[in-house]
Amino acid sequence: MWRYLILSSLFFTFFLLSNCSKSANYKALMVKGKFKATQKVIEWKLKNEKNLSELQIQNLHFALERMKRIRKDFSKNEADILAFIRTYLPDVKPSDLRRWEKAKTLEYKIIDGKKKYFNQAARNLFRLDGVCKKIWQEKHAQDPQKEKFDLNAFDRSIIQAALKKHSPFVKPVRMLVKYTLTVKPDQVPAGETVRCWIPFPREIPGRQARIKILSTIPEKYKIAPQSKLQRTVYFEKKALPDSAVRFGVEYAYTAFGVYVALDSQKIEPIPANSPLAVYLKEQPPHIVFSDTLRALSRSIVGSEKNPYRIAQKLFAWVDKNITWASAREYSTIDNLSLYPYVNRHGDCGIQTMLFITLCRMNGIPARWQSGWEFQPPKDSMHDWGMIYFAPYGWMPMDVTYGLRQTKDESLKWFYLHGMDSYRLIFNDGFSKPFTPSKKYFRSETVDSQRGEVEWRGGNLYFDQWNWNMEWRQITADGKNEKI
Repeated sequence: MWRYLILSSLFFTFFLLSNCSKSANYKALMVKGKFKATQKVIEWKLKNEKNLSELQIQNLHFALERMKRIRKDFSKNEADILAFIRTYLPDVKPSDLRRWEKAKTLEYKIIDGKKKYFNQAARNLFRLDGVCKKIWQEKHAQDPQKEKFDLNAFDRSIIQAALKKHSPFVKPVRMLVKYTLTVKPDQVPAGETVRCWIPFPREIPGRQARIKILSTIPEKYKIAPQSKLQRTVYFEKKALPDSAVRFGVEYAYTAFGVYVALDSQKIEPIPANSPLAVYLKEQPPHIVFSDTLRALSRSIVGSEKNPYRIAQKLFAWVDKNITWASAREYSTIDNLSLYPYVNRHGDCGIQTMLFITLCRMNGIPARWQSGWEFQPPKDSMHDWGMIYFAPYGWMPMDVTYGLRQTKDESLKWFYLHGMDSYRLIFNDGFSKPFTPSKKYFRSETVDSQRGEVEWRGGNLYFDQWNWNMEWRQITADGKNEKI
């Protein structure tokens, strides 16, 4: 009797697991943080469902890859978080963590029943919580003697130069860039070919000019066509035993500042049949006109009809309500424009994607642009965008730099239709194909700022290689003919 009951129980359990594998929605399981169950469902589908399309198979494999990446981004436990916070708040208690979690200022996920915090969650707390932010600022008060780039002063000089010359493109700077990408030893079997794509700038009229390669490692390379919106320089190199594999490119380029003097009363709506209509559409998965964002848009815009005034309202709302904070890898986020509304924070690309989406929903053409920013002596990967106001045309915008703190209205709104000279533009679109094409999933599926690496056995993720950006300004007028 007992043997029968045990066998019956085992059979019933097997039936449930089998049925679960067949019918379970792996996406829903993943959202709930049930990664082990998700993996089992996906593996069952890949093994047993013979009518899957190539796209469906790719999506299933990427779901497995995404879970691996999420685990890498959410690797901290409560003890790690408390240890960091106690450096600044010695009396912090677990109950404080619960309060910050509820306020969405301390980011975490439940993965297979365990609470795991985002690697930068503790640092971000001191950006997102008002009290903690003040404590951080007091602890890290800047040395008044330390030289700091005066961005407002530089932007003001761009405005003055543009008005004086009656040209939006002014204040060129000639820059020298040396970028290296180094694959760690033994990531690829000796003798295998490592394929590497390093981001590379395009010639952009008025913005970026006189791009000149000075040296490369290895010497043989292939540059993607000028038309590629995510342009790269491509290399191949054999892996050696116990040795790193190094790639690099050194080049010079000239970048211009931009300021477009606008009369808001002259700005016209874009007709529905305009060639610009493509920049008014959804672009899933990250530019989606969800009901949530439609409601947000209505609450911000109200009855305003003028495209420039609408853009001002949207720009100001994002600047005020979406606080900058370090972000997890974009490949682990389903929808970059919805994420900041839900979490009330995001990095530059997340803020920009939300602003682009809101602009498009309101009939204002907007698109992605990204690369690197320089504020001598500092630098960083950075995302911003382009916005179109008829009859003036396309112009750069940067919602992360936001409203400048000044009573000068031209300078206050500078980054809605202007840009400083210290930019290196790699991308005029997101999630665009490379040339030559990449076989495996990219490490960064949206942007292209660090590079990509693979071999015939698969993609090499960010933790398998290192990158380094070195740069210096050659001239302030962009006219050094020697380089």
